[in-house]
Amino acid sequence: MQKKIFIIIVGILFLTAVSVHVHAHPHAFITQKIKIVFDDKGIEGFHIQWEFDDMFTSMILGDYDVNKNQVLENSEVAVIKEKAFSYLSNFNYFIFIKIDNKTFDVKFVKDFFAKIKNKKLIYEFFVPCHVSAAKNPKQIIVATYDPSYYSALFFSKQDGVTLNKSQGNLEGFEVKTKVQEDKSTKIYFDMINPLALFIEFKINK
Repeated sequence: MQKKIFIIIVGILFLTAVSVHVHAHPHAFITQKIKIVFDDKGIEGFHIQWEFDDMFTSMILGDYDVNKNQVLENSEVAVIKEKAFSYLSNFNYFIFIKIDNKTFDVKFVKDFFAKIKNKKLIYEFFVPCHVSAAKNPKQIIVATYDPSYYSALFFSKQDGVTLNKSQGNLEGFEVKTKVQEDKSTKIYFDMINPLALFIEFKINK
């Protein structure tokens, strides 16, 4: 009798573990590009581009491409923003920023746009985040992840991180960037360290 109970308990634990694994496994895959935008004082914010996998692209087209022409008109983009993007505000838009180890909450984004390019769905938007440069280096970490791990985000191998200045050039700043796992953050039952953009910049003396 005890042996049967033990076998049943083990079976329940196994099925629970399998169920958690299946539901937590990523269902959407996003290849991202981050452009660091500077103004005359320092960092102005981040232009984000997400390219979605074939399955998510097909789902969005199926739901929101009303005339089925494989092109997203402005009216369709507006609906996508309302029903398939704005809810991400509850999850910091998957953008988690620390400035000198202090959390910066992404409360809103600007200039959202969606399009189809090379048969892939593209989201683009701008994250305002003003950080003035100083003589001493400032460190910024931009970690990008879905806390639920439903979506997996990766940096593009080509132009995954670029620099841009609204006006003029970047000669006034010294900027260093690198992409690596953010060891200070863990998701998916503390098993995954998400990728993050690490930035160090200062006034160029």
